Parts: sequence; C-alpha cells; structure tokens
Amino acid sequence: MFDEDQWSQLLRGFIEEGRDLAKQAEEYLLVLDQAPDDQQAINGLFRAMHTLKGSAGLFTLTPLVNFTHHLENLLMAVRDGQRQLSPPLVSLMLRCLDEISSMLELIDPDSGELPVDEAHQGQLLDALAEQTGAPRLIATQDIDDDCVSRGSLERCTTCDAAGAWHISLRFHPDLLRNGFDPASFVRYLGRLGEILHLETLAEQMPDLAEMDPESCYLGLEIALCSSASKAEIEDVFEFIHDFCTLRILPPDSELDDYIQLIQDLPETDERIGRILIASGLLTEHELAEGLSLQGDAQDGLKSPLGSVLVEAGMVPPKAVNAALAKQQSAREKAPRESSHIRVAANKLDELINLVGELVISAAGAQLQAQLQGSTDCIESSQTVNQHVEAIREAALKLRMIEIGDTFNRFHRVVRDVSQQLGKQIRLDIHGADTDLDRSVIDKLADPLTHLVRNAIDHGIESAEQRLAAGKAAEGRLSLNAYHDSGMIVIEVEDDGRGLNTERIREKAIERGLLDPQTSLSEADTHMLIFAAGFSTADAVSDLSGRGVGMDVVRSAIDALRGSIEIESRPGLGCTFRIRLPLTLAIIDGFLVGIGDEHFVIPLELVTECLELDVTLDGRYGYLNLRGKPLPCIDLAAHFELPSHIHGRRNILVVSLGRQQAGLIVDRLHGELQTVIKPLGLLFQHLQGISGSTILGSGQIALILDIASLLRQLQQHIESEFRSPQPRPDLMGS
Repeated sequence: MFDEDQWSQLLRGFIEEGRDLAKQAEEYLLVLDQAPDDQQAINGLFRAMHTLKGSAGLFTLTPLVNFTHHLENLLMAVRDGQRQLSPPLVSLMLRCLDEISSMLELIDPDSGELPVDEAHQGQLLDALAEQTGAPRLIATQDIDDDCVSRGSLERCTTCDAAGAWHISLRFHPDLLRNGFDPASFVRYLGRLGEILHLETLAEQMPDLAEMDPESCYLGLEIALCSSASKAEIEDVFEFIHDFCTLRILPPDSELDDYIQLIQDLPETDERIGRILIASGLLTEHELAEGLSLQGDAQDGLKSPLGSVLVEAGMVPPKAVNAALAKQQSAREKAPRESSHIRVAANKLDELINLVGELVISAAGAQLQAQLQGSTDCIESSQTVNQHVEAIREAALKLRMIEIGDTFNRFHRVVRDVSQQLGKQIRLDIHGADTDLDRSVIDKLADPLTHLVRNAIDHGIESAEQRLAAGKAAEGRLSLNAYHDSGMIVIEVEDDGRGLNTERIREKAIERGLLDPQTSLSEADTHMLIFAAGFSTADAVSDLSGRGVGMDVVRSAIDALRGSIEIESRPGLGCTFRIRLPLTLAIIDGFLVGIGDEHFVIPLELVTECLELDVTLDGRYGYLNLRGKPLPCIDLAAHFELPSHIHGRRNILVVSLGRQQAGLIVDRLHGELQTVIKPLGLLFQHLQGISGSTILGSGQIALILDIASLLRQLQQHIESEFRSPQPRPDLMGS
C-alpha cells in the first residue's frame, strides 16, 4: 500500500512518537517512585508501554515488541494489584526505559532494521525476573508474535462464535490520508486471540465516478475469541481512534446491547441480519429465508427486513424495533477532528525565515513611501506593516513551547544523582507553563543540567550535615521560570550551604586566575566559578572536579544572548538566575547611529534615552544619573568609529538584570522590528556583537550584545580598583 518513501516517513513518525511515549513512561515511573499507589500514574504507565508495543508491532519491530512485552506483563500485575513497585524495581524499570530509548535511536528509518544487544537486554530481563521473584519464562528472541494474549504466552483455542467478542469497526474516510493501513490493525488484533469471523463491508462505497482513491470506505465485523479485556481490545485501535468508529460487545452481551448496536450502525437489511446472527437470535438459514420472503413481496416494494423477521416469528419484535428506524436513511458519521498536528521543526524555521524577509521588505516599502511623500502610499504601507507585525507575532508563537517538558526531565537527573551521592533531595518546579522559543529551549538543556548537578553535588549537604545544621534531612532543589521585562528568567535554587567565598578566592589564586592583592566584591568573587578550568573540588569524580561544567554554562548562556547572576546566602542556599531573550529569530529593536554606521539594541533592555552635552575621556566613564553614578560606554570610541557629531550626543540607559549602564551614541532613530541574521564564521569572535540585520534601506546594521558589553565594562571597573591611579571623577550630566 505504501511506497518506500511513505513507509520511511511513517517509521520516522513512529520513532518520534516512541520518544514521547518513553518520556511519558519515565515521568509516570518517577511519580510512582514517590506514590506507588497512584492509580492514574499506573494506568498511564501501562498505557504508554502498551501503545509503544502496539506501534512497534505495526512496523514489525520484533525486538522492541518482545522487550516491551516483559515490562507490560509486570505493569499488568501492578495494575491488577498483584505486585507493588518498590524503589529498586523502579530503578530497574528506568534502566529498561533507557534501553527502549536506545532501541528507538537505533532504528534505521530507511530499512526498518533494528540491531540490538541481546546480551545486555538479557541481563536487564534477568534482573527484572529476579526483582519480581518470577523466573524468566522465555528468551526475548523466542517470543512468537502470534502468542501474545493478556500477558500469557498460550495461544487461544477455537471457541463457539456465541462466546466470542463482537467488534464492529467503521473506518473514516481520512484514515488512508493519514498513513494508516486497516489490515495492520486486524493483524495486530490477532495477537490477542483468534479471529473466528471477519467480514469486510463496503456498503458506503460510492459510484465509481464519485470515488476518491485516497478515501477509505471500509467497515469490518469481527468475531474474536480472546481472554483479553475490553480495554486491551480498544488499545489495539488507539492510534486511529480519531479515524474510526469502534463498537465492542463482550461475549455475554444482552439483547439490549445488540439493539443499541443496530441503532448506531447505518447499515442495510442484510448487515442488520448479520448482527442479529452475532447476537444468537438468528441463524444463517433464517436470515436467508427472511431475505427470500422480503424479495417475494407482491407489490414489488420491499418491506423492512425487521418486519419480515417479526412476522415470520423468527425474532422478537424488541430486537428489530431499532433497526426499522435505521432503514429509513443510511448515514455515515463525520470523522472527529484532531486538535493537534505534527509539523517538522525545519518547516517552522523556514516559515520564520520567510516572515523575517517579509518584515525587511515591508520596512523597505514604508521607507520608499515616506521618501515619495504620498499620503495614500504611507497609509497603505502602515496598514501592511500592521498586518506583517501580526503575522510575525503569530509565526513566533508557533515556535513557542512550554518549558515544563525541559524541567520535568530533571526529576530523573535529581533522582539518579542524589541516589549516587546518598542524599535525600526533592525537586520542586514552578512556572512550567512559561513559553519559550523552541530554539532557545533546545540549547538550554545542557547548562541547566550542569547547574542542577552542581547544586546536588556542591550545594546541598548530606542528611547528617543538614540535621546537624538544624535543617530538614531532605534537601530542596527548585526550578522556576517567569517572564520579566520582555525576557524569560530561569532560576535554579537550592537550600544548601551556599557558595564558600573564601574557598573560591583561594582556588582562584592557586590557579592563577586572581592576583592575591586584588580586592573583589563577594558577587564578583562568585562569578569566578565560571572561569575555564575552575573547580573547588579536591578530587575528580563522575560528577565534578574537572572544571568544565560552569564554563560550559557561561558559554551556552552567552551564545543565547543571555546573562547569568548568582545570589548566595551562606548556610541557606544559592540561586543561579539566567535571563534570556524569548526568541532568537525576530526581536523588537531600537536603532541608533554612530557616524555612518547603524546599530540595533534589543528594545526590552532600553529603559530611557537622554541628551548628553559632555564628552567622555576615552571609552569608559561615569555620569551622574539622578544622584547615582552610571557607568557609560562611548560606542564610537569602543568600536573605533569616527563620530560626526561634536557637542550634544545621546545616551541610552540599558538594564540587564541588576546591571545598568549608559551607551553613548550619535543619533536615535527609534524602534523597529529586527530580523536577526547570524554572523559568519569569520566574525563570530567579535566581542559586543551578537548578529546583524538588514534595514529597509538595504544597509547592514549590527546587533549589539549588551551582556558582552557590560562584562567588558565590568572588567574595566575592576581594573580601576586594582590600579594605583585614582578613579575618574563623576561628570555632571
């Protein structure tokens, strides 16, 4: 049914969905680690494993199906109350989920092959059998696909049709368009037992001229002999619940159940007769006789089959009353629409790029309209710009995702690392619904991991140390996210011992990072931990001591045009506060001019604009801003650009976290939407520049990296403290 490209695309979709299911299963397991009796988590975990196994079966990924089958058996026992999940068993199941994740990554989407390490899987399954106290019944590779039925390896034997499940299945027209093969679900249903009867329906098939080759017009009536539950049978069709109508009647169904089924189905006389046969109220011979009587009507008009059967005394009237109404007009129910669709990330990136080009073109059109001086053109261009801005906002929201998924993965990190160190630590998450650009979140995982592991290893004390200090034995680690002044703030906070300022200073002097005569503030001393190669650990371990973790954090945050600050409270804990832009694609900027050059400053960092009637002596200086010293940077001197204005200039006051500074420029051009273009490899080493953009006039404008500029200003201030020369006097504004 599918060509190779379609099959490969479907397999890639399964791999992506498998990752999501494995992640969901891990989250449920971590919940059960704290609350073993949480029935919702147990059901969710079982459902994730069952769905993963079922999907893998559709693609004949037998090693994955077989491995997951063992976990499903255990979870079924947990769900039925026959077994309890203990912490060691949870740890083992987490290792099994890691193995499943590895298997998903090993799948070749082109060939469908899945190489596995059977020896490693055997060790996990042996450990699983040992934990559960049950022997490992069969080797993974020996499980027969046709022998999986309610956790048993025994195949169902033939039984009477009257004792079978009756499954009525109607596929919706969009089934094929969404890449599903009806036959694959029937094959997988056969794993639950034995299909005694399968009848294919095509009564909704239109005339040939009206037929759509991409639409599905099929329906199925199935008799299944199985000891499986109704929920397990429903799970077989879980992937297509939006593209089918499924009705299941158990073997002991009453007459009223079949009547309700007749009411729900838009079927013809003969199909209703088949359902009556399935109910045990009618035989094949009686149905044939009833159809014959129906066709022998003297007036040439066919009476409803139900009336014929009642008049002949073959079935009770109650059994066909519902069918009489259905025979007036057959109708097909409309498919339910899914509220979510999957879109490839590269397609969103392409859309954002095109929207960025549209922003640039709209700005150029507005500039030309202003140069022409035509009122109509100016109004039209302003209207276009309003729509472009709306499109920009809508496009950026498409890439916005909640940071909660990133935060939730740290439940596993905290659990594993705290157990490794023998500590008791609880993770609290706040602001999980805060939205952030996907491109930012993707690059945020590594620095957050280093901060979390560092807090567990260095920050939070052992239970004995905490009790001796008058604290609770269980440590607390908190992840928090919130919006502030057009940026997102992410905090990693612990209630541990805090940073040891003297220890940091000693290590910095020992490693030659700090002169012994240098006097630094406590906040500046804390920032030394981000230096390359810096570590306060006395020995190298699996978690720390190599001096690379915090350096990676600083580099990653700089690459995201963000900043990081530390707030430490001796004996009470420490907070790392990261500030990041909401998006890396399009921003609102403030355009300034220096000589003939243009620069853009992120608008959310600009607090006010002032006129400046004095000049600085060099690149850096100080101004008196309402009685407080304001450190300033003369951008013309900093970038060694000629300034064409003598006398009055302008100053932009920018704020980044708790830092504030003034940027001295020649001209203020105002706000504009800025499309960020990355710098080429040749220019990526530049300090103070984070990217570039194209103005409506076609000129290039560089985007300033405010965090980098403020660090250079801070380094200048520190050098002044170390210099024997007096600091520059504050200049009046």
